[in-house]
Amino acid sequence: MSKGLVKFSSDAPLENIEAKAKEIKGFLNLDNQTFAFSLDVRSFTGFNNELQREHFHENYMETEKIPKASFSGKLIDKFNPEVDFQKIRAKGQMDIHGVKKERIIDVVITKKGDLFEISSSFNITLQDYGISIPKIVFQKIAEFIVIEVSGTMILKK
Repeated sequence: MSKGLVKFSSDAPLENIEAKAKEIKGFLNLDNQTFAFSLDVRSFTGFNNELQREHFHENYMETEKIPKASFSGKLIDKFNPEVDFQKIRAKGQMDIHGVKKERIIDVVITKKGDLFEISSSFNITLQDYGISIPKIVFQKIAEFIVIEVSGTMILKK
């Protein structure tokens, strides 16, 4: 992926939290129909305040021990590099907080000359990835987190 962005948002009753990371890498391989991306979780910025950012890294994501998050899988639907716009599904392993879960994600691919812009939006449940939220901040952090991934992919052949 020549450039990319991962954003997450937590829309809880008492607080909305948003952050983004630009240190994302990825690829789309036509020969074996694989799709993958990974990011350095430590690169997330944009929190409401410094304490919130600190809690995200130290208490919830434990980024010193588990600095990476990723998705790696195969395309379920046939990808046609000649089509300008298509929506396909990828099935694979989502690895967040050191916990791997099989997921199917929708991916929108738009052809821009020789490059392909990709975008995907999906929800994760913190509990599914072993991320515990203390009762004291339960109404400040949503149970379901919206993840948005976008970027420009380079085809691997």
